[in-house]
Formats: sequence, C-alpha cells, structure tokens
Amino acid sequence: MEIVAYAQSRHITVVPEIDMPGHTNAALASYPELNCDGVAPPLYTGTEVGFSSLCIRKDLTYRFVEDVVREISALTPGPYFHIGGDEAMATDPADYVAFVERVQEIVQAHGKRMIGWEEIAQARLAPTSVAQVWHGAMAQQAVQRGVKVILSPASKVYLDMKYNPSTPLGLSWAGYVEVRDAYDWDPANLLEGITEENILGVEAPLWTETIQTQDDMDWMVFPRLIGVAEIGWSPRDSRNWEEYCLRLAAHGLRLEAMGVRFYRSPQVPWE
Repeated sequence: MEIVAYAQSRHITVVPEIDMPGHTNAALASYPELNCDGVAPPLYTGTEVGFSSLCIRKDLTYRFVEDVVREISALTPGPYFHIGGDEAMATDPADYVAFVERVQEIVQAHGKRMIGWEEIAQARLAPTSVAQVWHGAMAQQAVQRGVKVILSPASKVYLDMKYNPSTPLGLSWAGYVEVRDAYDWDPANLLEGITEENILGVEAPLWTETIQTQDDMDWMVFPRLIGVAEIGWSPRDSRNWEEYCLRLAAHGLRLEAMGVRFYRSPQVPWE
C-alpha cells in the first residue's frame, strides 16, 4: 500500500494486471482445484507462453477470480483493473469469450473499468472497457465494439526489444527498436480505422525475461521512454525527429547526473 500511496501522491495511477485465463500456471500449480482434472501441473520457470488455462466451466474458478479482483481492487484506488486476456491459446475460443464476459461483470461489480489485451475484442464489451493493442490483429475489432484502446505496438514501444542485433539484453521477436523507432511514429496514423478519438493513450511495456538489475532496467528504458512520453503528450505536428534528437542529446548529462545507466544510441549527438 505504501507504494500505491507514493504513486498516488505523485499523480500516478497504479493499474493492477492479473493475467487470465492464460498465463496462469503459477495459480494452477498452487491451487489444483483450478485445473479441470484437479491435478496441479509442475511449476514452470521458463518463458514460453500459451500452454496454461484456468478451467473455464468450473464455478470455483469464478469464486477464485472474484476473490482476487476484490482484494486487489481494494488496494488500488484507480478506476482500472487489467485482466490480461492475451495468449490464451490453451483456452477454447468459445470458453474464452464466455470467461471474458463473466470476468468483466466481476470487475464492474467492484467499481472498476476492465482493461484487457486486444484479444478481449472477441467478447461483448461494455463501453467502459478498454482494449490494449500490442500487435494490432484485433485493434479494429475492438474499436467496432465501441471501446477505447491503449496503443502498445510491440514493434515501436516494447522496451524489452533489443536496440539492434548486438544489444546484450532484450528479445527480438517483434524486431529491433532503436531510439528513432520508438519516437518517429504517430498513434493516430498507426493502424487503419484507429483515429485519435479511439485512443485512450499509449503505454510502453518493459517485460523482464532478460532483466536482473536496476541498471539493466534503466539501460532498456532510457532514452526510449522519453520519446514515448513526448508522443503521449504532444500533437503530431509539433514532433520532429531531427529537432527532438538534439533536445534528447542534452538529457544525457541529466541522466548521468542522476546516476542512470542509459543506452547511448549512435542516432543521437550526445553532449
């Protein structure tokens, strides 16, 4: 609660994300009854995804989910609760839709607006729900459902992507994301059918499969996050890479003074 209060005092809203019905192997291993066969799978320490699923047709599953949503909602005063919903390849498609719609009701019952990754667009969504776009396959479908979207295109703002092939940290399944790649794009023109009025905001995730220390985190986040922040706050006609990279160069001295280990991109004329 101290961390949440600290963020709130600085006008930052903490949005909890409990990913379901996939990405749930830890829960399935800890609570055997959440499995359809009642047998707990072994613990998993790798990074593969898509192989786990809550048992969608058990009422017990929704009692478990309700407990989790209720307790975490009480800890977070913001209006949102993120249910994940991505990469649920082990869940039957019809079961997936039924699950999202039922969990949406649980989230609403606790006074929150549901956020889910763009896969939730397969379900009937309340107009207060939000879809988060990461690869764009269902972005238009989400907007057609009448919901706002958060844009987190992996090829632009996934901060766990390598800068280039020689980057020692990070992954590359979405490509390489250099500093200019993370800045030189426009949310309102990224995807056909998605306009500014449909967009709630942008988010730059940092997944931590290759991250072990604060220095690792700083190196992957900075300076890309600075550009993403400007995209979120500035109109398109005021953004220009050539002008921006000169302003960014001055931030190198500030980051150094703050003890932040950052990536010195060759695209920026650092001071």
